[in-house]
Amino acid sequence: MALDIQRGKRHTPVRAVIYGTEGIGKSTLAAAFPSPVILDTEEGTHHLDIARISIKSWEQLRSDVAEIGSKPSEFRTVVIDTADWAERLLIEHVLKENKWASIESAGYGKGFTMLAEAFGRFLTQCDALIGVGLNVAFVAHSKVQRTSPPDMADGFDRYELKLTKQTAPLLKEWCDLLCFCNYKTTVVEGSDGRKKATGGKRRLMHLERAAAWDAKNRYGLDAELPMTIESLAPIFAEPAKRLGWRDRVAQAVTVEELGRIGLDVLAAVGDGKLSAEQRDLLVEMIEARQAEIKSEVTA
Repeated sequence: MALDIQRGKRHTPVRAVIYGTEGIGKSTLAAAFPSPVILDTEEGTHHLDIARISIKSWEQLRSDVAEIGSKPSEFRTVVIDTADWAERLLIEHVLKENKWASIESAGYGKGFTMLAEAFGRFLTQCDALIGVGLNVAFVAHSKVQRTSPPDMADGFDRYELKLTKQTAPLLKEWCDLLCFCNYKTTVVEGSDGRKKATGGKRRLMHLERAAAWDAKNRYGLDAELPMTIESLAPIFAEPAKRLGWRDRVAQAVTVEELGRIGLDVLAAVGDGKLSAEQRDLLVEMIEARQAEIKSEVTA
């Protein structure tokens, strides 16, 4: 079998995590992503004029994500706001399903293992959205955590995702953009010799890891940028190339054209370019578009 060697950069939808201090505007930034729908797990987006779905349970979150990805729509970005409240819903789901009083009831860390496995499956579900051309962004709160690196004599405080230690690494590994948001603060020495903080009004995004926070970006962006959607514009710039799967289905005008797209999907699965879950979502989209075309013809 010939090797399927690909060269050059590939433009794919964005996997983003935006976290930081409270009230800094994380939800507002995520709401500025291209054509978003926000899955609101904590009822914290009422001040925004956006499309939203209020999420009441873990089962609803998974079901709604599957529904959004199964058929064409006007949305280009799915925002989960917030990751830590989604984790709360997952914990409630695990406790209810196993009739536990606490996530530690099972002993030996079994509850936390189940939590991580379920969260990992949800990230796989989010990858299916990526596969049909949708950006996925998580908003999350931050917490200050003491850390003690093995190569240092003493520890220090740093900002981390406000998630359990089992799920936080999964989310950090999954994303291509881990954005820590905070206010710019400068420490100066006063006339009395005491140090004090000044500033604290300018909002910044940190996109590279530092001792005080986790961050990363795979797009070559600067380590520190103003907290505006314009700063992130390069990651959404689409090169002039063929349409993605989702757009091909949405713009198809005949059943025959959809049939050809279906054959291309099967070929992509055979070549390992699409997963079985991505295939299933695309098949549902194709079937939904077929029904729309047939109804338009008979109308």
